[in-house]
Amino acid sequence: MFKEVSLPLAFYNRDTWLKVAFFGVCVFMAGFSLYFTDGLVNKLEEREKQQIELYAETIRYVMTSDENADINFFFERIKKINENNTIPVIWKDGSGHLNSINIAMSESLSTEEKQTLLQSKLQEIIAENNKPIEMDMGFQKEYIYYGNSKLLKLLRYYPLSQLLVVLIIGFLGYIFFSYSRRAEQNRVWVGLAKETAHQLGTPLSSLTAWVEILRNEQSINPEIVVELSKDIQRLETITTRFSNIGSMPILKEEDLEELISSFISYLKIRISTKVHIEIKSALIANQVANVNKYLFEWVIENVCKNAVDAMGGTGDMLIYLHEGKNNQLYIDISDTGKGIPTANLSKVFAPGFSTKKRGWGLGLTLAKRIIENYHEGKLSIKSSELNKGTTFRISLPKPAVS
Repeated sequence: MFKEVSLPLAFYNRDTWLKVAFFGVCVFMAGFSLYFTDGLVNKLEEREKQQIELYAETIRYVMTSDENADINFFFERIKKINENNTIPVIWKDGSGHLNSINIAMSESLSTEEKQTLLQSKLQEIIAENNKPIEMDMGFQKEYIYYGNSKLLKLLRYYPLSQLLVVLIIGFLGYIFFSYSRRAEQNRVWVGLAKETAHQLGTPLSSLTAWVEILRNEQSINPEIVVELSKDIQRLETITTRFSNIGSMPILKEEDLEELISSFISYLKIRISTKVHIEIKSALIANQVANVNKYLFEWVIENVCKNAVDAMGGTGDMLIYLHEGKNNQLYIDISDTGKGIPTANLSKVFAPGFSTKKRGWGLGLTLAKRIIENYHEGKLSIKSSELNKGTTFRISLPKPAVS
């Protein structure tokens, strides 16, 4: 099972509190906006209801007053109410005839057409769930139906627009923090790689000189000198790999099957003899891919060593080369190991996750970076089943035919 390893590299989690704080501010802004606007909407809704109730009471008073009553004041009140609001109002009298305020209608419409239009508008107003106001005229009951004003409608949708703005700000903030984190990680990768290459340079020069001295010693077994030379070449390859990290490496057309076969031959004598590695290819003969030999071998090494560890040093490994969709070349590396739990599939390439008790868990992270950042390809988990094994897939673009 994959286990999380604590990294000495603080940058992996340093900005977590900033993301949490930023997310908290966004949630607070959204919550406060919704709460404040909801309160404002409720107050405006109550105010409009009182205004329409006053309007209905004024009409009722005017309609039921005796002939000698002075109702000019109330007419002025009705006029002001009509002029100072945008609340759509439909007045339904006892006979079912409809009159309206703040509902646009063409003057060219006939009386029947206006009534038909008002019936349609009435249904829309009823759908807004404002309770109609009843007016008792003594001999009959009439009703005032009213909808929401333009301002109230705008305020109802305003929180949604604010929430959208907060979400956009939150998304942009997340992008910013993620970009900053990746940028810092990249600087650490590059610094670590360059410093490692520099530190290896001096002892390598010394070891090369010592090997030349040993070649001339008759008492030294020549096979030992040969093996030492191979290991020095290996260290030089590693130094070249680290030197290429952080700068755009030079890609060359390499015979993919030959390159992998050559490296696996080297790897076989350096891993458990109980691991059987088989290479199968469905590619055309001498199929090439644009790769940086040193970095690509590093990827194969990391994935294969991960497979060996997953099998506990005993099992079968199959490397299958074939062509996929959209002019892609696939390298599928399968093992018969313990597999990866579903919960950890998305974490395999994250720094700090490893199957081993020791180590930083950076091998697969580096491999993914090399393939995707430098080779325009993709490294992913094709499949994994507990206690049966895992298949990693490396995808590379097929070179264009010149």
